[in-house]
Amino acid sequence: MADNVVWHHHPVDRDVRAAQKGQQPAVVWFTGLSASGKSTLAGALEQILIDQGYHTYLLDGDNVRHGLCGDLGFSDADRKENIRRVGEVAKLMADAGLIVMAAFISPFRADRQIVRDIMPPGQFIEVFVDTPLDICRERDPKGLYARAERGEIKQFTGIDSPYEPPLAAEVHLPAGEISIAAGVNRLLQHLHQQGLLKAGYRLVDLESVA
Repeated sequence: MADNVVWHHHPVDRDVRAAQKGQQPAVVWFTGLSASGKSTLAGALEQILIDQGYHTYLLDGDNVRHGLCGDLGFSDADRKENIRRVGEVAKLMADAGLIVMAAFISPFRADRQIVRDIMPPGQFIEVFVDTPLDICRERDPKGLYARAERGEIKQFTGIDSPYEPPLAAEVHLPAGEISIAAGVNRLLQHLHQQGLLKAGYRLVDLESVA
């Protein structure tokens, strides 16, 4: 960074924005293999939070590669830069007072740790969507595993590129064993326990979300 670049402090800060919205900001970071259910869970959680009056935003791995990270490939270096950019955006959104859901494979522990380190203590919540590779292969909604196994896609996580599971995620969801609704309820309970949801928050009906 150039020596002449300095941080400018403004009177409206993170606390003011959070107070305006009546909530505590946070980044809820979903990590797991492709087709593990990260985006589905993140989207379901966001919908429930919106329905209960919270201010949110969902950052999705595929979506950001259409714009913000459209110039990046899938080498280890590009994956690292992808997560760095997304982490900075998520931090800015949390600084605006939002509860941010981020759904990214984010295969490397060190990269996820970088995002954790730029967030205030307690405001980065790592969610490990733990779905076995065999189940992800069976789901394969985009046909990516089949293409990777045919050699049409290189450096595909779980096939010819590694995934490093979290060692101590705040929330561990065995997504191959529980329903979406049950997973969302675990997340809601954790957010409440961390003081991020008000006492009047509501769990979802287990029959309401498939």
